[in-house]
Amino acid sequence: MTQSENQHTDDPKQGFIALVADLAAISGPDGLTLREIRDRLDERGFGLMILILAIPCLVPALYGVPQIVGIPILLLAGQMLAGRVEPWLPEAALKRRVSKAWLERMADFATKRMHWFERLSRPRLTVFAEGWAERVVAFFMILATLTIVLPMTNTVPSVALTLLAVGVIQRDGLFVLGGAAVAVGWATALATVAIGFYFGAGWAVSLLARFGG
Repeated sequence: MTQSENQHTDDPKQGFIALVADLAAISGPDGLTLREIRDRLDERGFGLMILILAIPCLVPALYGVPQIVGIPILLLAGQMLAGRVEPWLPEAALKRRVSKAWLERMADFATKRMHWFERLSRPRLTVFAEGWAERVVAFFMILATLTIVLPMTNTVPSVALTLLAVGVIQRDGLFVLGGAAVAVGWATALATVAIGFYFGAGWAVSLLARFGG
């Protein structure tokens, strides 16, 4: 078997949940490196890698992990935005190892909690999910990732990332539109809260100064 065959033994039509489960199954005691994970993926590499990174961030009020995975997600989405065909990560990142226990937990979560994503998604409205549209999808992925790294705010943007990634993987434009709506809605909500706090704090200071002076 050639190296190419070793790298892409997956059925290109294999569901993404089965692929995540396979990663856990083939991992040795020391897990897999990001390079090994990348080399197991097919032409859906960008969507699959971003989905794999986004899954842990679906856990509510998680701190630490979103801040770590946010950087490679931004790198991958940035490459999609630039029109790159295959995912690229720095050599240092490719050497990082994902533990077998973490892969098994991720596979268990995907199997139990994400089956409806796979069941409901299918090729439709493909104009929004492939070709030039992938660059637009990448923009919304970046928007979601910029908010995912904020403390205690990871779940909603992770849902947006998951919808967008599944949309790219399954060529489902409806999922893409849903993910874009969640990303924009969440970013708008956070911006509104931030502006409210800013002007609210300024109003409070002015009021105190008026009555204190």
